[in-house]
Amino acid sequence: MLTTIERRHAIVEQTNEIGKVDVAELAEKYLVSTVTIRNDLNSLNKKGLIVRSRGGAVMNSRIAKELSVKEKHCEHLSVKQKLATVAASLINDGESIILDSGTTTEEIAKQLNNHKNLVVMTNGLNIASELAAGEETEVIITGGTLRKKSLSFYGRQAEASLANLRFDKVFLGVDGIDEKAGLTTHFEHEANLNRMMCDISKEVIAVTDSSKFNRNGFYIISSLDAIDTLLTDSRIPQSYKDYLEERRINLIIVPHPDD
Repeated sequence: MLTTIERRHAIVEQTNEIGKVDVAELAEKYLVSTVTIRNDLNSLNKKGLIVRSRGGAVMNSRIAKELSVKEKHCEHLSVKQKLATVAASLINDGESIILDSGTTTEEIAKQLNNHKNLVVMTNGLNIASELAAGEETEVIITGGTLRKKSLSFYGRQAEASLANLRFDKVFLGVDGIDEKAGLTTHFEHEANLNRMMCDISKEVIAVTDSSKFNRNGFYIISSLDAIDTLLTDSRIPQSYKDYLEERRINLIIVPHPDD
């Protein structure tokens, strides 16, 4: 039987996939009472992950659908390349950095061939492959269990690899950004690893295209207040500009290619 967290995650995924779910059907599927399912739906509704309806729930259009790496490559590529160029300019020769898994951070990796004396740690298999071409870059992989959908490593071995290390900067990719939920992702173990990456880095830099705003993944990485810099494109909603300015979080904006 699934744990409460696993069941609720599955309910969100099912709701997003088919558009709506029914209390009785969920109770039968997960072998729990209808009271338990109602509690699940109420909790998920409060978090904004679904919208409660009579007898069940419907999908929340603000929830980001998890895409495979192949699918992500096709989304907003020109924006990601612009973000990557600026992100690479924030990296100084001789620094030690972490590149989180993802396609935006993969684009950053492609920009580092001319940097010198870098140490780069990553949990992304695709990112490590890109970094291998850089003669001046020392590449460290977290190791762990490979999640094929995202080409990212996770688990105890990955987390243990971060112990007793310290980095200058971490570059985080995210599945969603929300003023209340903060930075989110779809995978629990990835969120755990991301939090550890932030803890051992002097500077936390989130890099994301503007499509991720007002979207939520299921698992919270950190609050927006916990980052030092947000790098995004010019279609960032004004409310987030105001939020970041009030909290003195550095905001770097690149022009959106279609503006």
